[in-house]
Amino acid sequence: MSIDTSTVEVAPVILSARNIEKRFGAVQALKDVNFDIYRGQVTTLFGENGAGKSTLMKILSGVMTQTGGEIVLEEESVSFSSPSDAEALGIAIIHQELSLAPNLNVRDNIFMGRELTKGGGSVDYKEEARQAELLMAELDEPIHPLTLVEDLRVGQQQIVEIARALSKNSRILIMDEPTSALSATEVETLFKVVKDLKSKGVSIVYISHHLEEALQITDHAVVLRDGVMTAYAPRCDIDLQWIVRHMVGESFDLGSPPTGYELGASALSIQNLYVSDDKVAGRYVVEDFSLDVKAGEIICIYGLMGAGRTELLECVAGRTRQSQGDVLLNSHDVSHYNIAQRIERGLVLVPEDRQRDGLVPTLSVGRNLSLASIRAFTHKGLTSSSLEAGMIGSAIDKVRIKTDGGEAGIGSLSGGNQQKVVIGKMLATDPDVIMLDEPSRGIDVGAKAEVFKLLSQGARQGLAVVFTTSEVSECLSIPHRVLVMSKGRITAEFGPGVSKDEIMAASGESVAA
Repeated sequence: MSIDTSTVEVAPVILSARNIEKRFGAVQALKDVNFDIYRGQVTTLFGENGAGKSTLMKILSGVMTQTGGEIVLEEESVSFSSPSDAEALGIAIIHQELSLAPNLNVRDNIFMGRELTKGGGSVDYKEEARQAELLMAELDEPIHPLTLVEDLRVGQQQIVEIARALSKNSRILIMDEPTSALSATEVETLFKVVKDLKSKGVSIVYISHHLEEALQITDHAVVLRDGVMTAYAPRCDIDLQWIVRHMVGESFDLGSPPTGYELGASALSIQNLYVSDDKVAGRYVVEDFSLDVKAGEIICIYGLMGAGRTELLECVAGRTRQSQGDVLLNSHDVSHYNIAQRIERGLVLVPEDRQRDGLVPTLSVGRNLSLASIRAFTHKGLTSSSLEAGMIGSAIDKVRIKTDGGEAGIGSLSGGNQQKVVIGKMLATDPDVIMLDEPSRGIDVGAKAEVFKLLSQGARQGLAVVFTTSEVSECLSIPHRVLVMSKGRITAEFGPGVSKDEIMAASGESVAA
């Protein structure tokens, strides 16, 4: 695809990707991808899972080599056989999963593998600390060089990663989903750092599923679909719908609260719940929490990281014990039931970390789907293969999982389809209440729309739905009610028609003018 740069703001091009192709056997992951990276500007890559973003970033950062095409850095053709080759030329990448050593301090993490030495060959810790302090000052973050990384907030750890990249004299910084685990306040801090880096001539390549968020800092947008670049434009020529249209070939919205039916009786009642902090004696992470959810109702719980949302859902699901309070399911007290008993009674949880808590990576798609409902097709210790196969096929169809079949490995699926497997597994138990902790984290806009549509359909059939989110746009979609949670307590409750500013103000976030 040729690039029309006639409307792009004039700025020096530092890197050009020309006709980049990548094949894995018979599969073509990238085809004829062309775009420029400009000095001191942000180029954002948009695309669904499987579009080719990660493959392209791995090529630019030296993790893998392209099958065809050329990378031109400051008018010279370059090739990378390893990440160290790319770093030597000023290209660094910050992965979504941070690569810091939590048991080491900030100084040691910044210079790990590149220790500064004195004349006798011993490590010059004093000079490392001095340079680390200068880097933190440059990033306007007062983090002491001797602070242990494990004692830092996630947002601060992200800053340490950036400092490590800058210590290598990076001119191009690739940021892969940098805000996926950040609160709104930490995102603001990160964006301030990005703007400061731009002013110093550092070029940023940015990848994010948070489209509205990414638009705040984007100077140029590259959209990939199925390994092909479908669009390229400067920020002044694009909006959210433009991005979505080129990503998926059509426009998506997350829907609105389902209507046309009456809500049923109380399906889930949480009464004066307290959950202890397992790290600080005498402290509660959830405090005096009460909520009643009716059959067919969709509740959204919004809050910053550390608000207590995950701890709340895990306690209600039976993964952890409450210190005080009661949990009633269809008016039946299940407070002393374990997680398996609550699932059997009709209360299920889709966890935030699907890889760690929701899937078994060594099992097939089908076996992951059937794990939670295996009793339904097991008699006297023997599993009915035909009943299980029927259940798996039904679940795949119901939640629209894109897979080669139940025997396919779970690792072969995209993030969005893996999330559907976790949801499908819990829906296969025929629950009365489903709770989902950040159900859209790490999935693209198309998969998110499908998940929300699935939840709306379930609500119409009497399913009570409770989900948490850190994205305000999701609060404005399908929920009948939005609860704002802060420091373990509900600080506000809203119905349909609530505004973004009202939600953010209730959570304690600053509202941009």
